Amino acid sequence: MYRINPHYAKLTGSYLFSTVAQKQHAFQDAHPEVEIIRLSIGDVTQPLAPAVIAALHEGVDEMSRAETFKGYAPDLGYAFLRETIVEHDYKARGCHVEADEVFVSDGAKCDCGNIQELFVPESRIAVCDPVYPVYVDSNVMAGRTGVCDPKTGRYEGVIYMPCTRENGFKPEFPKETPDLIYLCFPNNPIGGVLTKEELQGWVDYALRVGAIILYDSAYEAFIGEEGIPHSIYECEGARGCAIEFRSFSKTAGFTGLRLGYTVIPKDLKELHDMWARRHGTKYNGAPYIVQKAGAAVYTPEGQRQIFETIGYYKRNAQVILDGVRAAGYYAVGGTNSPYVWYAVPEGMTSWGYFDYLLEKAGVVCTPGSGFGPSGEGYVRLTAFGDYQKTVEAVERIRRLGA
Repeated sequence: MYRINPHYAKLTGSYLFSTVAQKQHAFQDAHPEVEIIRLSIGDVTQPLAPAVIAALHEGVDEMSRAETFKGYAPDLGYAFLRETIVEHDYKARGCHVEADEVFVSDGAKCDCGNIQELFVPESRIAVCDPVYPVYVDSNVMAGRTGVCDPKTGRYEGVIYMPCTRENGFKPEFPKETPDLIYLCFPNNPIGGVLTKEELQGWVDYALRVGAIILYDSAYEAFIGEEGIPHSIYECEGARGCAIEFRSFSKTAGFTGLRLGYTVIPKDLKELHDMWARRHGTKYNGAPYIVQKAGAAVYTPEGQRQIFETIGYYKRNAQVILDGVRAAGYYAVGGTNSPYVWYAVPEGMTSWGYFDYLLEKAGVVCTPGSGFGPSGEGYVRLTAFGDYQKTVEAVERIRRLGA
């Protein structure tokens, strides 16, 4: 007699963005005359860079000839991509990372969710609150937590690090000692960053208590200010306590192509070797064509083109930030990040404001409470939309006022 995994029953409702989409579709079906503008899910809208498109076409042509055809990719990913990643993303910033420490995958989301398999079920996790839901949900599925308390919105056994207006939306060292620490900077959903000194403090803390930092750097390409680290390996000692996740989704618009990578230094030899074993057992590799396109991102033309697109999204972020502030809302983010985080009117909940904004303005946001209990009272807007529609959405929000 088969038995199902009981830990899935601990999950609260459906995945956040699935619920958002369901509500949006229900409203659209009931009001087909309304032009809905989505500033909710962090999906890109601008086309791939011409250098990427050219590489894809070239890769397709190679697959049509026996002498250049490619089958299964190497376990870690093609050397040409891993070596390019090391050269541009790490050596250029003074970081010590080697090509055989880079594991190419189909995206940071999968890796962030799967990395917990390397650790015993008793491991205590610490997460920022609010937080990207995958970090918590994947640990719930693995049986690493208790049930969720409906009064607090928190799972038993999880160490929450509130990021609130009072502490500048930055996590503080927890009173309980964690085994695994999830950090994401630039932050999703708030859009904040840490200085190098602040991030060094977390590395020092992890080394002191014997914890591993799981560092999600998916939005590093949006950093524009000086003194903000793009990689945790810019910090001294990070090779002895940190695993870093990177994504091509937001950097180069690969949400539909799927490409990312994880770095596990050989200083963490046991974890490095375990992840290599898992990679070889459970994963057949990102397609050659996609990895070839990924390498094209790092060419001079590719860099120029993708940063033009990032500039487009950053302009959207500035429009959103300026607009919601002009409407009277308290808002943060948007400077080094594609996300703007703002407080809803007093007396409203996050989901209440979601419904209000959808019904009154035809704009879809993401409720802050979906990212954790400390997100209640806030919503997130994304800058990944079309510029003209973003301007229109912000104008609708301004007309509503705060």
